[in-house]
Amino acid sequence: MPTALITGASSGLGAEFARQLAAKGADLVLVARGTDALNALAGELRTQHGVAVEVLAADLAQESDVTRVAERIADAGHPIDLLINNAGFGLPLQFADNDIEDEVRHLRVHVEASMRLMHAGIRAMRGRGGRIINVASVAGFISRSTYSACKSWLIGFSRWANAEYSRDGVSVTAVCPGFTHTSFHARMGLAPGHEGVPKLMWLDAADVVREGLRDAARGRSVSIPSLRYKVVVALSRVLPSSLTAGVARRGRV
Repeated sequence: MPTALITGASSGLGAEFARQLAAKGADLVLVARGTDALNALAGELRTQHGVAVEVLAADLAQESDVTRVAERIADAGHPIDLLINNAGFGLPLQFADNDIEDEVRHLRVHVEASMRLMHAGIRAMRGRGGRIINVASVAGFISRSTYSACKSWLIGFSRWANAEYSRDGVSVTAVCPGFTHTSFHARMGLAPGHEGVPKLMWLDAADVVREGLRDAARGRSVSIPSLRYKVVVALSRVLPSSLTAGVARRGRV
């Protein structure tokens, strides 16, 4: 059985990745800060699909916890075939008004932790093959505070790594959804319907994960689920950044 390690696995896209992969017969290593939700999901997947599920509690803003997860990825005796860097959180768009320590933690989780785990994953997978999925965002193509900056780095690095390490049997895919119905916005205190986003722009988590897994299996460096967001990204490449940044400010996150 292939084994997938998923960060931010306790809810949202991470939990959806876990459910879809378990349904395909993959064993799992689930990583998140809280153990209660992880244990509940692990029990559900073991019962429904008969797969092996390992729970690893870790706060990826803490270097020592990132090191523990990287060591698990590097464990040759229990190899990881698919690494999904999904952990993350959002902050208000007003960078100057945010606490700088929150911004630093945001950067550590989205960029530094993902980079460290990718480093461990590529080193472990070279030669034998494997896949890495980095959950980025359409925001990475549009100027939208530090969240966009973090996701832009993830997209760019995934593109390079996919080209560089495909010769070693390792594919790297940045999955870039738009606004998706998960608990992401609720954790920021925004109730459903109060995020400042038109209903047309919302995606379903199951569809995002399904398309992301399919594109990763095809070896694509970037996956943009849904035609509407492919159009958004295409327009962002030709429109002035001042215009796209103005449109991006309309959402509250």
